[in-house]
Amino acid sequence: MTLRVIVDRDKCCGAGQCVMLVPDVFDQEDEGTVILLDPTPPESLHAAAREAACVCPGGAIRVDESG
Repeated sequence: MTLRVIVDRDKCCGAGQCVMLVPDVFDQEDEGTVILLDPTPPESLHAAAREAACVCPGGAIRVDESG
């Protein structure tokens, strides 16, 4: 199954929860804005990427599993 991670950097509030949950997928710029490192992470990271989207306080992360 393919999972695609999408970020809206304009919505990012710089909380960093995504980086703490999945550092292989997300990083932050110096001012805190999210950087997407891997838009199609391996299946072993899918659950963590979904969780990052759920806990993002700015709603800046979403996942697309439509294939």
